[in-house]
Amino acid sequence: SRVMNLEDPIGIIELGNINLKCLIFKINKNNSSEILSTAITSSEGIHNDVVINLTKASNAIRRSISTAEKKAKISLKKINVVFEQPDFLCTKFSKHKKIDGSKIHRHDIEFLLKEAKKQLTLNDKNQSIIHIFNHNYIVDGKIFMEEPIDVFADSLSHEMTFITAPKNNLKNINQVFIDCDIEIERLISHTFTLGAKLLNLRELQLGSVLINLGYKKISLGLFKNLALVHSVTIPIGTDHITNDISKVCSLNLDETKVIRNNIDFSFKNNPNLFDKDGFLKNTYFIDSNFRKISKNLILNVTKARLDEIFEILRKQLIVPGFNLNSGINFLLTGEGSNLLNLEKYCENFFRSNTKKINQNNIENNNELEKNFASPLGALKIIKDGWETEAIPEIREKNIEKIGFFAKIFGNR
Repeated sequence: SRVMNLEDPIGIIELGNINLKCLIFKINKNNSSEILSTAITSSEGIHNDVVINLTKASNAIRRSISTAEKKAKISLKKINVVFEQPDFLCTKFSKHKKIDGSKIHRHDIEFLLKEAKKQLTLNDKNQSIIHIFNHNYIVDGKIFMEEPIDVFADSLSHEMTFITAPKNNLKNINQVFIDCDIEIERLISHTFTLGAKLLNLRELQLGSVLINLGYKKISLGLFKNLALVHSVTIPIGTDHITNDISKVCSLNLDETKVIRNNIDFSFKNNPNLFDKDGFLKNTYFIDSNFRKISKNLILNVTKARLDEIFEILRKQLIVPGFNLNSGINFLLTGEGSNLLNLEKYCENFFRSNTKKINQNNIENNNELEKNFASPLGALKIIKDGWETEAIPEIREKNIEKIGFFAKIFGNR
């Protein structure tokens, strides 16, 4: 395993349907990070982070990386890739071992992890592991956040989450980067990076649901005990709402986008959209001729699609040891979170506190924080390690920062 030199530039690229975002940074002697350059370029050949056209994707990715490299005046040999596909699978394991009154040793925990890994690989040979998170040790029925090493016990359970992706999807992504003459250092889940950047320690520990509402896909991450306990991505996004309104009302997409952006998702009243008789105002007919389109029609279509999306998400939240009624926070981010009062809708639906981490209200309108939340989360994960994650390689200098769990599985 290669040990990274201090001050070597480190690259991160975030894949997306619309844009690719590249960030290059280095770690200075005092362990502070210094961002050398960033680039936002348009994305091609990639849909929902799956490569659908190799040549186009290679060209787009090469463009993105070289733009960032030129600005930083360096060249990268390796890069960290942040992405999230609807094909990602999330598997939770609870593994048990009898200890029979003796002390718990490091190899007991190693044994349970290896058992889980073995079971996962046997169950599905076509999946590759991207992340392993450890979210609980249970010793004689009591929960331990830290490794229960040297504790006398009768039984030990270890709860873990594995995030995997189809091998062929990863081969395609790998091929694209090989075609760009750059090696992938590490694959990182987009939901994980967003949680690392946007959630505070309290939210990460006590439990939060992070919903990233994109145009084409929606991702949900459930964080607890500093781990990503569950995550899922569905190939439906806010564009689907637009398409539904457009079809039902026979309006073109440009007109429909303006309407969608003016809907009040608390579904109270909508004086800017509808006239006093409850019909769509004629100012919204840009290309089409004015005709009567009722408020009920537009709002019912919108609500039907939203309910469908949130119902799918609700089913994903039936996770053992996780109680929605325990005052858990919902956090909304992504393009869709900018829709008017969408958090009110979410709050009613889940009957839970909801806030949007709206990239627009970041202090002094910092472009970097606004556009690079995910790469900045990845930077933090790469630089400091993540104590509940088992990672393949460890930077020498940060060894004291990385949890025990992370250290023992260098041999992924």
